[in-house]
Amino acid sequence: MVALRLIPCLDVANGRVVKGVNFVGLRDAGDPVELACNYCSAGADELVFLDIAASHEGRKTLLEMVQRTAEAVTIPFTVGGGISSIDGITELLRAGADKISLNSSAVRDPSLISKGAERFGSQCIVVAIDAKKNNEITDKWDVFVNGGRKKTGLDALNWAERVAELGAGEILLTSMDGDGTQNGYDLPLTKAIAEAVPIPVIASGGAGSLDHISQAFNQGCASAALLASLLHDGDLTVQEIKRFLINQGLLIRPLED
Repeated sequence: MVALRLIPCLDVANGRVVKGVNFVGLRDAGDPVELACNYCSAGADELVFLDIAASHEGRKTLLEMVQRTAEAVTIPFTVGGGISSIDGITELLRAGADKISLNSSAVRDPSLISKGAERFGSQCIVVAIDAKKNNEITDKWDVFVNGGRKKTGLDALNWAERVAELGAGEILLTSMDGDGTQNGYDLPLTKAIAEAVPIPVIASGGAGSLDHISQAFNQGCASAALLASLLHDGDLTVQEIKRFLINQGLLIRPLED
């Protein structure tokens, strides 16, 4: 069995880590490389950097930040935001990223997933899905792009199945309803997609307690849990979370002595 993972998420805008609620009301949360180093030292399994304004503003993710991070941390990290071509993927991987995350660009051009997987291997291609509950149909979630600003008309479950078929190695699944609320992950959403695809699903959006994180694994069937506000605000540490989950009997990579 593969160990379950804890992944701090660093949403970056204008070179700073920011955090909001439901994708809006952003506030400063620190320097991305400094935070990355702290989480690496604390025992995080991986990191995710999302340049959340890149797709909206048509910018590329900051290569300098990627290079600085690659020099400073010893755990794998994923970078997403504004990546719209094979050249863009190549640039980030050469700068030191271990994986890249596609979101808006994958919806616009799904062949980018298959081309990226063929060129670099599925293990390098993560597809991020930002999903929001459909108010009219139960157990249906709509896919949004451009930092949650644009509804695509895609059904989240169908889109998840398609990206897996196209060669994505992992899905980063964010509940827009839960984002930043600390009210818990969207467990029905996470479970539905995790059971529908043969690739790992990272649960994102809503972690507010130790129980929420264990629920993402036990009830949501996630392979990893993404954490942001809970860690950035100092409510919990990676060490505290890992000890709790290990005591719950979950397969977690232990902390080093």
